[in-house]
Amino acid sequence: MTGATRVLVVDDEPQIVRALVINLRARGYEVDAAHDGASALELAAARHPDVVLLDLGLPDMDGTTVIRGLRGWTKIPVIVLSARHASDEKVEALDAGADDYVTKPFGMDELLARLRAAVRRAAPVGTDPDEAVVSTESFTVDLVAKRVQREGADVRLTPTEWHLLEVLVRNAGRLVSQKQLLQEVWGPAYGTETNYLRVYMAQLRRKLEVDPAHPRHFITEPGMGYRFEQ
Repeated sequence: MTGATRVLVVDDEPQIVRALVINLRARGYEVDAAHDGASALELAAARHPDVVLLDLGLPDMDGTTVIRGLRGWTKIPVIVLSARHASDEKVEALDAGADDYVTKPFGMDELLARLRAAVRRAAPVGTDPDEAVVSTESFTVDLVAKRVQREGADVRLTPTEWHLLEVLVRNAGRLVSQKQLLQEVWGPAYGTETNYLRVYMAQLRRKLEVDPAHPRHFITEPGMGYRFEQ
């Protein structure tokens, strides 16, 4: 790993902190740990981590408060770790500015993959035009030319379909909340019209997925949002 990535782990369960610190350091990451929200905000300001792994249930403040505190001055990726299964709490964390959500208990391989993806998305965008082309085994998306091809043929998308596709592809691997999609595609006055998303996601799947009934690339996270996977 070139220029070791610094991770801030925020959790009040010592055994989880210990496991994360050991696994991350073994893979070449630099790690700081905080056991409550106040010390997490202080460490973030002092150490400038590249990514934050954050538990929602902290002893002194809710994790969403920490996220809002961070978002007041930084865009560093925040991955929420929590045993909470209620989708409204996950949505609240995403709307507060979290980049992704992993539910405990989680597999270390899955967490590390999400962490790498979050750091990669946060990296400065290069000027290489190849980076603007996102490919799957069945279709390609050219973000600069605003062009989609499936099996070598152009796919005609409406402006709304393209905008929805663009938001998802630019956030590849990340859960994008329903509210964020509605506001980015339809405008800031929208936030609850989830039926719009269902209709347009069905159209995207019909045009781009090999098997629209069993999508591989446009994944629904029930009650929360959508994720584009390559």
